[in-house]
Amino acid sequence: MKTRKLLLALQKRNKARLTELRTKLEKGEVREEELESVQEEVDQLTEEAQDIADELANLDDDSTPEDGGQDNDSDEEDGDESESDDESEEDKGAKGEDEKRDKIISPEQREKLMGAIGKGLSSKGHKSAQTRAKEVRSAFANFVVGNISEGEARSLGIDINNGSVTVPVEISKEIITYAQEENLLRKYGSYVATDADVKYPVLVRKAEAQGHKTERDTNEIPETDIEFDSIDLDPTEFDALATITKKLLKRTGVNIEKIVIDELKKAYVRKETQYMFKGDEVGNLNPGALEKKAVAYYESEAVTTDDQKLYKQLVKLKNQPVTEVLKKSMWIINRAALTRLEGMLDLNGRPLLYEAPNGVGYKLLGHKVDFTDAADGTDETKEVFYFGDFKAFHIQEIKGGMELQKLIEKFSGTNKVGFQIYNLIDGQLIYSPFEPAVYRYEVGAVDPNAGV
Repeated sequence: MKTRKLLLALQKRNKARLTELRTKLEKGEVREEELESVQEEVDQLTEEAQDIADELANLDDDSTPEDGGQDNDSDEEDGDESESDDESEEDKGAKGEDEKRDKIISPEQREKLMGAIGKGLSSKGHKSAQTRAKEVRSAFANFVVGNISEGEARSLGIDINNGSVTVPVEISKEIITYAQEENLLRKYGSYVATDADVKYPVLVRKAEAQGHKTERDTNEIPETDIEFDSIDLDPTEFDALATITKKLLKRTGVNIEKIVIDELKKAYVRKETQYMFKGDEVGNLNPGALEKKAVAYYESEAVTTDDQKLYKQLVKLKNQPVTEVLKKSMWIINRAALTRLEGMLDLNGRPLLYEAPNGVGYKLLGHKVDFTDAADGTDETKEVFYFGDFKAFHIQEIKGGMELQKLIEKFSGTNKVGFQIYNLIDGQLIYSPFEPAVYRYEVGAVDPNAGV
């Protein structure tokens, strides 16, 4: 690793050469045939100047000011100018003759080079993205647990408004990434981050075509209407609560930021997953939740513990979607279904659930399979199968809408600190009734309309 002393020496040499080239340009000493080589050298020196400045900014030892080299540069520039003033008349005359023989670069070319040199001379180091992310993460965690003041937090880039802290992009991305791994609807659905409501047109009435063997003559083609409905994604307030004991927070040697952020991730994702899969929480209903909106499939004959009958029902379920949907379909099942499938054989005695040869996971009847406990019904021991195109589950999230509020008094009686995470989000399964996107089959479920 380069030392600060070496970096400062390199910086000084780099800027001295850039200054020298700038002086030549100012005096009109760069000819057209030199332009390409000078441009390449300036580009290289500018890139090196930024790299050196970045390395200096990221060194732990900040005792030596980076500007030290710049003061010397100014002296050198003055020296260069004094030398040029001392040029003899003979030299000036010789240069005048050269100018007659060589083409001088255009003002546009000169301006472009001067701009590139100025960029190199004014290069300021910035901390690496990784270093910056660590600082923001640490400042955020230390503020919410009370280790630093609001002023200190603001100086480190944390946005605070009326007691609520906007979750930094670095951390919100981490939470969302975790959500995508744990919430399969984020993983396989369609996602859009926006500031406005999103409307999805859904076909609810098809046009009709006619066939005829005789010529129409004056018999015009009858009009048929198509009709669309509109489903709006309008993100609603969404929050989750995590608590941490004061004893844990006050222990030295504990990674505070990891504890806080991990607890927030878990609390938020549990709430979000419940909203998207079931959407039945009082005061936070979701009409487009997967369990509500997926088309129910019921057995044509009772399955109970008969694996061969279950196999036949799964084949029928797989062939429910229209061709266009079927081509893009996959399975999402619960743990009970996975456990049963792992011991099942098809009609030829081969394992019904098998691992895909390319290592992408399980396949069932030729389609990818993933599982989650969020797919459970009211009875977690009952097998639940979802099949369809999960891209039809649309998720909208407001950019910069994730906030955090610290709750101290509410949990003071139990010596805990609460953290309430707040977000604006909506997620719904959207499809035309003519092309249902996802079907749901719960083994043993009875059609409530049977016999009506």
